[in-house]
Amino acid sequence: MTSDLLAPLDLAFWHIESERHPMHLGALGVFGAHSPTAGAHAADLLAARAAAVPGLRLRIRDVWQPLAFGGAAREPDPDFDPLNHVRLHAPTADFHADAGRLMERPLERGRPPWEAHVLPGEDGVSFAVLFKFHHALADGLRALKLAAGVLDPVDLPERAPRAIEPSRGLLSDVRRLPGLVPGLVRGALSDVGRALDIGASLARSTLGMRPTSALTSAPSGTRSTAGVVFDIDDVHRVRKTVGGTVNDVLIAVVAGALRRWLDERGDGSGGVAPRALIPVSRRRPRTAHPQGNRLSGYLIRLPVDEPDPLGRLDIVRTAMIRNKDAGPNRGAGAVALLADHVPALGHRLGGPLVGQAARLWFDILVTSVPLPGLGLRLGGHELREVYPLAPLAPGQALAVAISTYRGRVHYGLVADAEAVPDLDRFAYAVSVEVSALLAACGV
Repeated sequence: MTSDLLAPLDLAFWHIESERHPMHLGALGVFGAHSPTAGAHAADLLAARAAAVPGLRLRIRDVWQPLAFGGAAREPDPDFDPLNHVRLHAPTADFHADAGRLMERPLERGRPPWEAHVLPGEDGVSFAVLFKFHHALADGLRALKLAAGVLDPVDLPERAPRAIEPSRGLLSDVRRLPGLVPGLVRGALSDVGRALDIGASLARSTLGMRPTSALTSAPSGTRSTAGVVFDIDDVHRVRKTVGGTVNDVLIAVVAGALRRWLDERGDGSGGVAPRALIPVSRRRPRTAHPQGNRLSGYLIRLPVDEPDPLGRLDIVRTAMIRNKDAGPNRGAGAVALLADHVPALGHRLGGPLVGQAARLWFDILVTSVPLPGLGLRLGGHELREVYPLAPLAPGQALAVAISTYRGRVHYGLVADAEAVPDLDRFAYAVSVEVSALLAACGV
């Protein structure tokens, strides 16, 4: 039997999770339907194809070998049954409402940690599929590859697979220890130095920061989701008029939407500048080792208290330039890098505390998930919309994930349903902010 040790950040995600705070990510895809039975046909296809995708057979087990004591590894599940992972639901009139309830439920940790929920539309001309993947099994890029394996075949760029080393067993690891000790000591001391450097940078960057109460709450474990879609051409019009990157515009839209939403619900936006964590991938194609999540991040203050849409964009642009100049190894957003310098047993014992501390570092997650530009299908049915869904850390009320698919921007919103009962109003504020930016640019 072969196994694949979890990368440090994957291990952190695995142990941060609790029954009330699952750490899976998701994607809600909406397909056009040729007939009212299209959803049932899609569920059959997903179950049949899942059996042929090796990555979907992997479960996560604990590892107690000397060189990975307290860690975890991916390994094939000998009892894998795709019917335990693919579920067909009753027809629904609201895909997002059903997706929110399904996102509340943690994945079964004894099985490969993924699910596909097929939601037929009551209109008979559409159906949706909610894919759920645990962050320890797949980050956004790997989840995309796994999902592509059960959709209709497409020509996706191939990456050379990394060979999975056979598990050597306890006795083999013990025999190797004497020769490895000097290198392990040097590596540990080097890791401590890098960790202290990152930690000092974190401390400097977070000095004086306080959580934004409107976006933090006593965690309830409930979830709601919503989606917003608009043309990418609108983003390019703004960018070409006032400068900056596409990502700058998309982040500024979040800041403006928060301002409108807070003012409308009576919380007020005056003096509000929540800290947004913007994840940055550190994975190098073909050479990434270990596989799994390789993330850092930028931390910026969202200019919610700035009344001018273009002023908000300018502040975001300046903050992102400053972060990029410093690099992903500096600043409070680099907290994910510390995972690389914590021993496996440390993640196991400290995971719950780290999860509870997330609200001390940032108030809201704003992440981009890449998607292929080509059209995707399932059983010949066209994928028309796709909303990425990010996990919520304990005590955080809202997360925003953004994807661009076939010329359209999709905002996937996830919230603690008790803390944010009006997520639909925030979704509407996102749409209004896009229009406000266009108007401010005179286009």
